[in-house]
Amino acid sequence: MLNFTLHIPTKIIFGKGEVQRTGEIVKEYANKVLLVTGRSSTKKTGALDKVTRSLEAAGVEYVLFNQVEPNPRAETVDQGGQLARDEQCELILALGGGSAMDAAKAIAAIAISSRPIHEYIRGNKTGLWKQLQPVKEALPVITIPTLAATGSEANSNAVITNWETKEKAGISGPALFPRAAILDPELTFSVPAHYTADGAVDMFSHLYEVYLTGDENANVQDEMTEGLMRNAVKYAKTAIDRPEDYDARAHLLWTSTLALVGIANAGRGGSNPVHKIEHTLSAHYDISHGRGLAVLTPAYFRKIIIKDRPHRLARLGRQVFNISLENDLAACDATIEALVEWFKEIGTYDTLKNLGIKKEDLKMMAEETIRVGGLGKNSLDGTHPITADEVLSIYEEVFE
Repeated sequence: MLNFTLHIPTKIIFGKGEVQRTGEIVKEYANKVLLVTGRSSTKKTGALDKVTRSLEAAGVEYVLFNQVEPNPRAETVDQGGQLARDEQCELILALGGGSAMDAAKAIAAIAISSRPIHEYIRGNKTGLWKQLQPVKEALPVITIPTLAATGSEANSNAVITNWETKEKAGISGPALFPRAAILDPELTFSVPAHYTADGAVDMFSHLYEVYLTGDENANVQDEMTEGLMRNAVKYAKTAIDRPEDYDARAHLLWTSTLALVGIANAGRGGSNPVHKIEHTLSAHYDISHGRGLAVLTPAYFRKIIIKDRPHRLARLGRQVFNISLENDLAACDATIEALVEWFKEIGTYDTLKNLGIKKEDLKMMAEETIRVGGLGKNSLDGTHPITADEVLSIYEEVFE
């Protein structure tokens, strides 16, 4: 096990009806907030009304910023930061899925610095991200997730897309940890089936990537990760079939949080090459991040992991999908088959062609993946340095 320092400053309030306490919780930190959410979904589901009523009852003034799109844009974040400054907001309150929460964190950073968010995005062409990382100053943030997916509700990361340059990458820093996260599983009841499915794939991917690439002598972390992956697989279909099954929604939401809050991976390290390979797809084509991960994962297992760490993929299959084969390579094949069956069961199995991606763009996107995700190197970190040619081979395998 590797040395590690673990600091999780976010207060987590979890359970049925806890969204009703929003005003009371926010009041501990601020009297005026910028309420950041998507363009329509939280209003349609009633989540926005619940939050605003609670804020009003507690005497908290709010300014609504309901402009966040999927794969949140740098331009949108800059607008939100300007609004927060103009209105002298004291806190950023995020209501929504990963996009709203990521945008809120980014807005919190630039509300203080007054710099465009693109300068913070890792791997951008200006190179200014090197001097701006990590983010040490930001307005306080409180998150209220309405979707179990990214784990953004309780960590210090955010992913932003510059649509003009087609660059999608992360920002991070200690100031971006939310002060509190209000996790009310009932807010996720109205999530459409395809969002629920894509979210389950996203949390599963956060877990398997570091499990397969990190230090192998971290069994405590491995067993926590395996348990969380089993929960993602177990409860996704139930939540899709019975959207108001509280236990299924609660288990998925808590799995999402634990997948990326740092506990399961502390002392193991590892990297997330598949996320970086997917970020290029959604930066250029604005597809669902979770759907892109589902398309790429089987090819990544075949092209990279089976060659480098078949024993780890075999262990994943045995512990998560109940694969009983003793031969590691045979177990790997069975694991991929089981994973594909799960993707088909929840409706995420797809191809790049079917997602509208053009074959002539694959080489360009493979090279862009290395430029943005490689952070100055000619490869992505993984079980070995992953080259643009290998990224291209993954894209090509799942094109149709």
